[in-house]
Amino acid sequence: MPGPETTTETSWKDRFDTSIMRTMGMPLRYLVRGEGAYVWDGDGNQYLDFLAGIAVNSLGHAHPVFVEAVTRQASTLAHVSNYFSTPPQLELAERLTRLTGAGQGGRAYFCNSGAEANEAAFKLARLNSHGPRTRIIALTNAFHGRTMGALALTGKPAMREPFEPVPGGVEHIDTTIEALEAALDDTVAALFLEPIKGEAGVLELPEGFLQRARELTEQHGALLILDEIQTGVGRTGAWFSYMNAGVVPDAVTIAKGMAGGFPIGSLVTFGWASDLFSRGQHGSTFGGNPLAAATANAVLGEIESAGLVQNAARRGAEIRDIIARIESPFVSEIRGQGLLIGVGLSEPIAGRIADAALENGLIINAPNDSSLRIAPPLIIGDDEVREFGVRLGRAFESLS
Repeated sequence: MPGPETTTETSWKDRFDTSIMRTMGMPLRYLVRGEGAYVWDGDGNQYLDFLAGIAVNSLGHAHPVFVEAVTRQASTLAHVSNYFSTPPQLELAERLTRLTGAGQGGRAYFCNSGAEANEAAFKLARLNSHGPRTRIIALTNAFHGRTMGALALTGKPAMREPFEPVPGGVEHIDTTIEALEAALDDTVAALFLEPIKGEAGVLELPEGFLQRARELTEQHGALLILDEIQTGVGRTGAWFSYMNAGVVPDAVTIAKGMAGGFPIGSLVTFGWASDLFSRGQHGSTFGGNPLAAATANAVLGEIESAGLVQNAARRGAEIRDIIARIESPFVSEIRGQGLLIGVGLSEPIAGRIADAALENGLIINAPNDSSLRIAPPLIIGDDEVREFGVRLGRAFESLS
């Protein structure tokens, strides 16, 4: 049987087609290594990675801090179950309550992914359900994950319908302040939001929406739960996107960039929300294990000490300027914050542009037919930004 060193296109595609569950399409390339903001395929072709594993690889590929943390902890203590605590776990919980602003009244729950973090948040919302307070409000076109609870929160009917009935009690509203004001009353247990809808094409909430959401949830005793799985950990030029809006939530879900490629997720609660869960109501065998926690501590520490949150704000502005200067008739809008950037297109050709970018050695993403998503590692500098402009420009030129 062919081994992992096999690089011919027909070989790896045949192996993928016969051994991997058919939940995704055929992969675009067969990648074998990475360094910094670059990856290489099995034929030696180089690509500038401006998707970063969908906002996961905060420090890029094979960063020395990441490699050292995994190596050191794997040789010490990798997993012990949650019958025991470990130094990396406690350090990470304290770090997250500090970075999120939850402070001494905050608590952290650990799991393995963003979907699991949202499942925990869904259960947290249920714990605020009593008397008439049973409704959970989420937004149309939002994405919160593919497990059943997270799917119930996801405002994309095409994703939900094949698996219905999903858990009930969730209502989806339009992303307008008027719809928000009409929906929020004393029967609402929680309002669940993405500060920026990443999978919808990097769509920002309307001006003042998040502030009004905070006012209404406080008025009616509902939890404000923010899904910062894609927007968090410095990606938007702040540690968390709600900080750009000057809002403090009751709970925030975190994953993706937190450990730079090592699977981990977290639910962090603020204030009174920290008292809702009690012993035995939720858990995870792997959640918060010392290997994942140590890696997350190292990645978050490097983001903080190297000023990568500020770098995300600076480089994001440069990238937006580069896209605008391409002056393509296909570009109708540039959206997002920091290094989570969406490009709205005047025609439904996002897939063609993403394919053309890949042919020119640039990895970006088309979350839908009329949007491009750009989410590079937080470490990018002058050279990577400049090269991005060259390769994206060539992609647009090839379709003109």
